[in-house]
Amino acid sequence: MAITVEDIKKLKELTGVGLTDAKSALVEAGGDFDKALEEMRKKGLTRAEKKGDREAREGVIDSYIHDDRIGVVLELNCETDFVARLDDFRTLAHQLSMQVAAMSPLYVSEDDIPADEKERKKQEFMASEDLAKKPEEIREKIVEGQVSKYFAEKVLMSQNYILDDSKTIEQHVKEAIAKLGENIRVGQFRRIELGVSE
Repeated sequence: MAITVEDIKKLKELTGVGLTDAKSALVEAGGDFDKALEEMRKKGLTRAEKKGDREAREGVIDSYIHDDRIGVVLELNCETDFVARLDDFRTLAHQLSMQVAAMSPLYVSEDDIPADEKERKKQEFMASEDLAKKPEEIREKIVEGQVSKYFAEKVLMSQNYILDDSKTIEQHVKEAIAKLGENIRVGQFRRIELGVSE
């Protein structure tokens, strides 16, 4: 397949790499754009995971109001004030605020779930009559899966992204890390719904 300038530019825009890297990826993929994009995403996400350990103290506070009934305030952190001012970063913060408004997560990540809350839910599932007749080790596995699924819906980073359900919020944030070249993390959020108290 022939490699076009348009494909190089498009790959550069989608992955946030330089023109030379974009061209090299297309050459390696034999001109197959989709294959080159997939390889670049893999490399970018690998770089993003390495950046995940770096400290993120800058950022923005984003707010989103939906139909005057739901309000969200969200803190999104990055490493430098330069990145915090970029449109891509601010757009990401707003997308995450919309996600919180729509999906009402309770926690940012699984690490934020209190151990006693996990244990309480585990005991609740264990008490199910459907599981009573099953062997102990099978019950453990089933309950582990149920607990995992239950909390996945309550954890922002584990939720499917509302604007593209082919990926999770965690994957969406990692793509932004790969593109912007800095560690990015959600610091905290608050969601308020009219007439609903916590």
